Amino acid sequence: MQKFILALDQGTTSSRAIVFGHDGRAVAMAQREFRQILPAPGVVEHDAEEIWESQLAVAREAIAKAKITAEQIASIGLTNQRETTVLWDKQTGRPVANAIVWQSRVTAGICDRLKANGLEPLFREKTGLVVDAYFSGTKIMHLLDQDEDLRRRAQLGEVLFGTIDSWLLWKLTGGGQHVTDMTNASRTLLYNLHTLDWDDELLGILNVPRAMLPDVLPSSGFFGNSDAELFGRPIPITGVAGDQQAATFGQTCFEPGTAKNTYGTGCFMLLNTGDKPVESKNNLVTTIGWGIGGKVTYCLEGSVFIAGAVVQWLRDGLGAIEASSDIEKLAATVDDSDGVYFVPALVGLGAPHWDPYARGTIIGITRGTKMAHIARAALESMAFQTRDVLEAMQRDAGLPLKTLKVDGGAAVNDCLMQFQADLLDTPVERPTVAETTALGAAYLAGLEVGYWQDMDDLRGNWALDRRFEPAMAAAERERRYARWQKAVERSLRWAED
Repeated sequence: MQKFILALDQGTTSSRAIVFGHDGRAVAMAQREFRQILPAPGVVEHDAEEIWESQLAVAREAIAKAKITAEQIASIGLTNQRETTVLWDKQTGRPVANAIVWQSRVTAGICDRLKANGLEPLFREKTGLVVDAYFSGTKIMHLLDQDEDLRRRAQLGEVLFGTIDSWLLWKLTGGGQHVTDMTNASRTLLYNLHTLDWDDELLGILNVPRAMLPDVLPSSGFFGNSDAELFGRPIPITGVAGDQQAATFGQTCFEPGTAKNTYGTGCFMLLNTGDKPVESKNNLVTTIGWGIGGKVTYCLEGSVFIAGAVVQWLRDGLGAIEASSDIEKLAATVDDSDGVYFVPALVGLGAPHWDPYARGTIIGITRGTKMAHIARAALESMAFQTRDVLEAMQRDAGLPLKTLKVDGGAAVNDCLMQFQADLLDTPVERPTVAETTALGAAYLAGLEVGYWQDMDDLRGNWALDRRFEPAMAAAERERRYARWQKAVERSLRWAED
């Protein structure tokens, strides 16, 4: 009987499920968008039940599309939007509030207080992270601070915390497993990168009870069996990683100095730094890449909050396009952005600026500016933000980048990928399989059950779709980048009181 791996890819705007074969190619895929709840400027929430329902629906749909049975699924791999915070009732399994999404700036005030109290160096040293509203710890604190009874119940272990992987694992196992993996744990501001455990000092500072936290497991290992009622039989869940770490693994960036950039809702560049955490001096974060077979791989990461989401805003907020895929066609009707720069700080700016008070800025508009110029500037903003991150990364790691592997929804855009190669003066490689996030989760799951034997097996699956060589003159590249930096400067600290 031919076997497959089912990968569940729970993203910020949609849930996906992909069935993969042994060659690392997708056999079938299903996807479903869900609501973005925006109660106030800079605040982003999700309905965790809606996430679960959409994820289960696409999993069943992908199995049906692949024309296979549950018996043919060797194991399930799970990857997820990271930092998004869910609290739920242990007895009922129901969320006690909307999930606070990673993009949300709702805890910016808490972060300001922590920094004012001189605590950022402690968090940075222990967790590898900067103190920012992006990460989960302050989100938990915020939810518990709203309701004393909720805090009391959390202290008793009656209310549980999880990032989206933990929430889905709880639902998949019928409430049997309250677990996470070390990549997701490393994004909470609560997990010590050196002891590989929740840190009691940091829990005390954020007033987060240990009783509500999940157990932390390696990324490739046994997380439990799915409830038999969900797919007709129990299926082992054997791989879990946050989406960006999963994509790095799916891109087979197994050696120190290899890097990938994912162009999704946000933009995330990860550089493998080997078996020891490298402390950033340039406003990046240190994170766990994956844990396998008793070994931990670390990465430097630059997180850009708004990348592909800027296209969604052009579609839904501005009504400039009908479908996201229209952006490339519209942008291609002009030769360049005609001096227009778009800083998409719609929820503040991430690495390397970490400014929750930055706001979106479109600058350089003249009477000759058309919507196509703004569309082109929006696309180019992804490449400019990536260069900001890469410059910081190279200063930290001292590793020159030979090539950049790319993936994610916007990586299919040839115009953007060429501009990225030009702006970095580095070749950009796009693989045949663009769904590297789901693929990474599948690889982690498949390794544990022997579906793939080892890393060499996985490397053999990686195939090049297209390589983009830099072609822009150095003077032009630097002129454009200098203008971008001026535009960013104008967006910073805008929403500060």
